[in-house]
Amino acid sequence: MNEARSPRVRGAAFAVLLLVLAGTASAAFGAASHLGAVLFADNFNKPNGANSLVTNEYANLNPTDPLAVRSSKWQATSGSLFVKRGTGWTGVPDGCHVDRYSQHCNDSAVFRLHTRRFDFGDVTVSLRLLNHALTTTSRTPARAIDGVHIWLRYQSETELYAVSVNRRDSTVAIKKKCAGGPSNGGSYYTLAKPVKNEPIPFGVWQQIAVTIRNNADGSVGISLSLDGLPLASATDSGLGCAPILKTGAIGIRGDNDNFSIDNLAVVKA
Repeated sequence: MNEARSPRVRGAAFAVLLLVLAGTASAAFGAASHLGAVLFADNFNKPNGANSLVTNEYANLNPTDPLAVRSSKWQATSGSLFVKRGTGWTGVPDGCHVDRYSQHCNDSAVFRLHTRRFDFGDVTVSLRLLNHALTTTSRTPARAIDGVHIWLRYQSETELYAVSVNRRDSTVAIKKKCAGGPSNGGSYYTLAKPVKNEPIPFGVWQQIAVTIRNNADGSVGISLSLDGLPLASATDSGLGCAPILKTGAIGIRGDNDNFSIDNLAVVKA
């Protein structure tokens, strides 16, 4: 697979990058740029085997199995998270049931991962994203929304914000999911006009930064930048259900997508 990789950012340089991203995101909301505290970080720089499993949905579904692979940082409700060459990776997605170590099946065609921590409020989530390829399985045919999405203020699978950063239909969208409805127990509401003609840049590292903040009027503001440039923003004043003002987890959703992530951090906004 041909992958154009930019230099890895490590140590002090990585920390400086996160602080710059936090200031950039703050400016996007019209606030004074400032340096925020790093609340959470994972550079996936762990000892690596052929496929080093971080955690998977088997661990979530089998909480009493002492041999299940669990992470102190992440919980996978679907799919598998590996470390490969010092980055987080979905594996080549398939659609069959996960085994204990994701050796035969990883189920990453439906990839759902969130932090164990649920205390993230006004934050910037930054990460590097490398999209290898879109996929399909017999269980998961191609859909326009296939791709990678960032979760914010995650309360449950039916209450969250989702920012679609790579989609099969070349669309960038900011949505809220409210409880009750046809989408796995919830309904999605698009919070701003989607940005069209943003095709997935396969094989190229992208720098993603998403900021969420409560506004004084009780609404919630969300913005997305790609490679340092503002791309989309939205304000939730209560479309579909009340704005999600309380803290929650952050997470990553993947649908029929083989991708890697690196240098993920949550910075106070």
